[in-house]
Amino acid sequence: MQSIKGFKLLAATASVMAGFAVGAAHAAETVVKLGFAAPLTGPQSHYGEDMRNGLTLALEEANKQNIQLDGKTAKFELIARDDQADPRIAVQVAQQIVDDGVQGVLGHFNSGTTIPASSVYNGAGLPQIAMATSPEYTAQGYNTTFRMMTSDTQQGAAVGEFMVKDLGAKTVALIDDRTAYGQGLADQVAKAVEAAGGKVIAREYTTDKANDFTSILTNIKAKAPAAIFFGGLDAQSGPMRRQMATLDIKSPFVSGEMTRSDTFLKLAGDAANGAYASLAGVPLKQMAAGEKFEADYKARFKTNPGVYAPYAYDGAWNMITAMKQAGSAKPDAYLPKLASLSRAGATSENIAYDNKGDLKEISVTIYEVKNGKWEMVKTMISKAN
Repeated sequence: MQSIKGFKLLAATASVMAGFAVGAAHAAETVVKLGFAAPLTGPQSHYGEDMRNGLTLALEEANKQNIQLDGKTAKFELIARDDQADPRIAVQVAQQIVDDGVQGVLGHFNSGTTIPASSVYNGAGLPQIAMATSPEYTAQGYNTTFRMMTSDTQQGAAVGEFMVKDLGAKTVALIDDRTAYGQGLADQVAKAVEAAGGKVIAREYTTDKANDFTSILTNIKAKAPAAIFFGGLDAQSGPMRRQMATLDIKSPFVSGEMTRSDTFLKLAGDAANGAYASLAGVPLKQMAAGEKFEADYKARFKTNPGVYAPYAYDGAWNMITAMKQAGSAKPDAYLPKLASLSRAGATSENIAYDNKGDLKEISVTIYEVKNGKWEMVKTMISKAN
């Protein structure tokens, strides 16, 4: 009888000890919150979801590695907010993210939201790695701003040169949507066109909410440019390209990376054929680990990755790697490691930042729509000065 009681006592003691062990294991964990903001509703939500998926994949991988930060096992958590691609809302969202106690920020997506939000994060001392491509983002003098992809200065230079030298377009018309992204990219293209020996003979403006471009396209047609460049979103470039066909405008249509999407193909229909778009980086299958990323992404989300997912994925791993090197999730501890980062990622074997937070490796690929699909025309890779 005593032996039975003794056995029960030992079993109960073992159960209690196991409970303590589990509790101790949980106590040895620390939640590392990373903020994220992008358009998650509205016409640009497909960009935001693509970006969030790339970040999610990176954080889930990191959580399987039992990374030790500040003496504990880190569990990374994404704190997501919808900025609706609205600069005013972005600032409000940025403050909410700061108040949530995050250790870093992965976002925003648009240049127009990223730039005003960056002052909030900088004021809180939070490193920020954004998708935004406008040169103004990293030109503010903050030591907390970093990019996930090539800037508009770098991309615009490649596009302007391509139009003049490859398309033989000595005269170019520009249209932009007046967003920080669209206007900034068009400005850089204009500089590059002139530098390559071409001339900008028309400049028109629209908005990121417009869908009727007949008037401005008619004005441009009268000036007969050898090429037309649009800085803006696929929600506008698709209808614009279709309306160009209706007006029988034969000039080649060129745009930036936000046009290089399936949405543009759907909105432009048959008129999409012959359109060009630039995209920072190299094609997915030519990326350093692009095929693995694509396979992992499809397995996790049951769909193909969009343009921005691999860059978001690398952006997250850049921040996590800096934390690993510092052994800490504290912003002031890992920020210097992020600034001096050098690593091989999914998008490139040579990820590193210059003193502004721009990527040192400049790679831009030009695509053309052929038979309803985007196909690579050429890739230009160089190093930042």
